[in-house]
Amino acid sequence: MPHVVVKLYAGRTEHQKRRLAEQIVKDVTSILNCAERSVSVAVEDIKPEDWTEQVYKADIVPQWEKLYIQPGYDPLE
Repeated sequence: MPHVVVKLYAGRTEHQKRRLAEQIVKDVTSILNCAERSVSVAVEDIKPEDWTEQVYKADIVPQWEKLYIQPGYDPLE
């Protein structure tokens, strides 16, 4: 607890993804007051052409009410 999954357009370097994961761990442990060993972070690369189906329709729309920050775009429009 907790497990964080970050889905983003493919193309970021491994260094960028590692830095992002490390910063997420720092923020999670600071805010939730938990140990680093309790946090896991996954990064999933998504092709831009697959974003609408694999992320927006599959993860964002069905969970809209649970999103603390909602996206400012709608690829379905």
